[in-house]
Amino acid sequence: MDGGHELLRRAAANPQVLQWHTWAALTPGPALVIMGAVHGNETCGAYAILRAIDDLQHGRLLLRRGRLTLVPVANPLAVGQNTREGERNLNRRFVPRAEPQDYEDRITHQLAPLLAAHDVLLDLHSFHTPGAPFAMVGPRNNEGTREPFCRADEEAELARALGVDQVVEGWLDVYDRAARARGEPLDDGGIGTNEYMRSQGGYAVTIECGQHEDPAAIRVAERAIRGALALLGMADVPAPPRFDGPAARLQDVVLRESPEDRLVRQWNSFDVVRAGDLIARRADGRELRAPYDGSVLFPYPEAEVGQEWFYLAVPS
Repeated sequence: MDGGHELLRRAAANPQVLQWHTWAALTPGPALVIMGAVHGNETCGAYAILRAIDDLQHGRLLLRRGRLTLVPVANPLAVGQNTREGERNLNRRFVPRAEPQDYEDRITHQLAPLLAAHDVLLDLHSFHTPGAPFAMVGPRNNEGTREPFCRADEEAELARALGVDQVVEGWLDVYDRAARARGEPLDDGGIGTNEYMRSQGGYAVTIECGQHEDPAAIRVAERAIRGALALLGMADVPAPPRFDGPAARLQDVVLRESPEDRLVRQWNSFDVVRAGDLIARRADGRELRAPYDGSVLFPYPEAEVGQEWFYLAVPS
């Protein structure tokens, strides 16, 4: 949509106000909420959502049943700064607080009730380095204390219907390992929009649509929006091809220990590694080699010290 840049500029110019748009069909159906720009330098989802809003307003897209809420800019301050976060990472502690302490707490105070009023969340993101788009799902069904869940089958169906050729699972388990390595209490750490949605009885999928500045990422986000609407029977739109391959399970995370730590090459998500392959070197010369056959995920060469540098995944 031609006015997308202007609408993003307006949202960023007034970071004390959040905007969303809701359509409610008279025919009952699922309640779906779609969010963009949870991280301010990941705007492909915002552009795709703005185009969907324009299509709905001009009748090019018709809601047939259920309720659809579109949140193009979830973090206006971060968008205005063109940074991942405003004051902190919104997607690492998305838990309402009685007394909000920072900007992201105040966003959470507004968005958490909105998510809780829906059945399904689609959260649109992008990533730092080149790589293939993918969907992220949560835990398998379980009755544990960290992230109990009973809607894994529905979540997996949604992830496979969004037009991407990779599905990744196991995020919170590996995040917890990183937190322990940093000596942090688990508490609310690692709870993002998806985890909060599951805690409220819904289910959620994140789509990582591609590299931040790649225009193709917007098309991936648009396809994901239509894939969700088609699967849920909320609109008469063509369904993208379904992904029927195996998922990748996050297995390990490696933290950056020094600014002098270096990856040995430009790794992209889903680059295959064999056991023993050299991935990186520490500042003191130690070699980091793949402990098993798998793939590299989320490589971030500029990660801050103590933060996630890259992940390793295995076929699930």
